Amino acid sequence: MFLVTGGAGFIGSNLVAALEAKGAEVAVCDRLGHDDKWRNLAKRELADLFSPERLADWLKGRKLDGIYHMGAISTTTETDADLILSQNFSASLDLWNWCTEAKVPLVYASSAATYGDGAAGFDDDQSPEALARLQPLNAYGWSKHLFDRRAVRLAAAGHRPPRWAGLKFFNVYGPNEYHKGSQLSVAWQIHQRVKAGEPARLFKSYEPKYPDGGQLRDFVWVGDCVDVALWAGEHSSGIFNVGSGEARSFADLAKAVFRASNREPQITFVDMPEAMRDRYQYFTRSNPEKLRRAGYARPFTQLEDGVGRYVRDYLIKQDPYL
Repeated sequence: MFLVTGGAGFIGSNLVAALEAKGAEVAVCDRLGHDDKWRNLAKRELADLFSPERLADWLKGRKLDGIYHMGAISTTTETDADLILSQNFSASLDLWNWCTEAKVPLVYASSAATYGDGAAGFDDDQSPEALARLQPLNAYGWSKHLFDRRAVRLAAAGHRPPRWAGLKFFNVYGPNEYHKGSQLSVAWQIHQRVKAGEPARLFKSYEPKYPDGGQLRDFVWVGDCVDVALWAGEHSSGIFNVGSGEARSFADLAKAVFRASNREPQITFVDMPEAMRDRYQYFTRSNPEKLRRAGYARPFTQLEDGVGRYVRDYLIKQDPYL
């Protein structure tokens, strides 16, 4: 049996579906809340589903094949740092210790937000010296970075699960993200405007180097994230970037959504909120070399292919859930 924390969430529910497709028994630890988040699991057959408050008791005496720890407060605008620290650092450390004692592999979600504005690069060098140079821009990114640093120190000291991996997800898009509110992918947001017959709205640029809509991101299809997570749980240990390895513009993304919807692209540019301007990332691109050296050989999905699949197989369907 596998446990997926945050298994009702975006990447987590995609992982649950993939594990089920492999014939595995899967238990999920998550909060469903009062919206339609439960629909992310509506098609799954689960061994158990329980709240995070029950996790410690649930783990007592369990024999598991692996834990995929996707549960976290992932809202980059959350300002309660104590709450973020409790969920993203302390709870993660508890699972690390349990997996170490129980000898159970652990794969956990880190984030590209650990890289901050990218001034120190996007190499997934896990040496303490390299990690110390990174400066996240918000409490969410800092909490993930703090746990990465602790995991590396503990692993070096020999206190580690039999296999462990921290995955630095870049800009993920795909099915089952619909509960994420303000954190929904730009692909989803643009498609809503396409459906309404309206132009896409992208931020103006406040850096001369980048044209309006030319801000660059590493957009990664959620299915690729799942494939890397499953591979890491079976084959390797360490901190790895999970991204396409390409930096594409928001304008490219918008055009891909329009074309997948059989419409000519229409884009307007709007002012970026002042509160965002000093903390805005103009460029992200994962370096996949470490992942490749570790043995992950599958190609990543091209932006146009992933967006096309997202639109045609999910967003235009009456039932858009995986």
